[in-house]
Amino acid sequence: MVNSFGSLCDEFFVELLVNTELDLPGERDTVLNFFERIEKQFPTLSYFHRRDNGEFCLEEDREGDKYRWVSMEVDRIAAGCANPGELEDAYGLQRAVLELAPYMLGVSHLDVESLDVTFTMDFDYQGNHDEIVAEALFGTSAFSSLLDMSGARPLSFSPTAIVSLGDDCYTQARVAVEPRTTVYEVRSRKYKPDEPISLYLTVRRYQRPGEKLNMLKSFREQCRLAEDLMVGRIIPNFANPLINAIAQRR
Repeated sequence: MVNSFGSLCDEFFVELLVNTELDLPGERDTVLNFFERIEKQFPTLSYFHRRDNGEFCLEEDREGDKYRWVSMEVDRIAAGCANPGELEDAYGLQRAVLELAPYMLGVSHLDVESLDVTFTMDFDYQGNHDEIVAEALFGTSAFSSLLDMSGARPLSFSPTAIVSLGDDCYTQARVAVEPRTTVYEVRSRKYKPDEPISLYLTVRRYQRPGEKLNMLKSFREQCRLAEDLMVGRIIPNFANPLINAIAQRR
């Protein structure tokens, strides 16, 4: 599928997270063998490093707008892509990680706490992010009445909502908007030019009791759900109002 979502924002990310119950292996040979297999299938992922927090990461060159990465923390595996031309650019790497994790890292269905697929849209804006979010998403809500008070200015408008996508509540969607304006910036009116407003959609699947979770099957279903939600709910009701509010202030 061609990535039409990226054309609506300044940066677009697709990320997979495998959250585990037990700690992942940290032995040198196991870690290197896993990332070497990733590099063999995706040769452009060739920069391997260990971050200060102990996270292992294999990345593509980040000089361009588009890049991919795979990382491993104590109890989490991540695989993502920034600004994919097609969603398959991200999905292909993420499927490879799910295929390798059981055999090379010992991740079984018993060990999977949850599986996340996250779409992130970043919108650049140099100004009060909270004003944008308040105008775009709270305009006719009860919260907007707080701004009618003399001298009131929005300082923390960061909506988050989680909904179940089924009766059993094991598949959920989380929508969150993250403004990054600080109180100092509002007070001084000196706003950083490189901090975006982020809009997140996460489709999370928890393992049902007694179920042997098929990670690849669940991943395909979660990607479909995320794409449908983006088209039917997120773009018209969240992204477009943010886009319009930003455009009116430029």
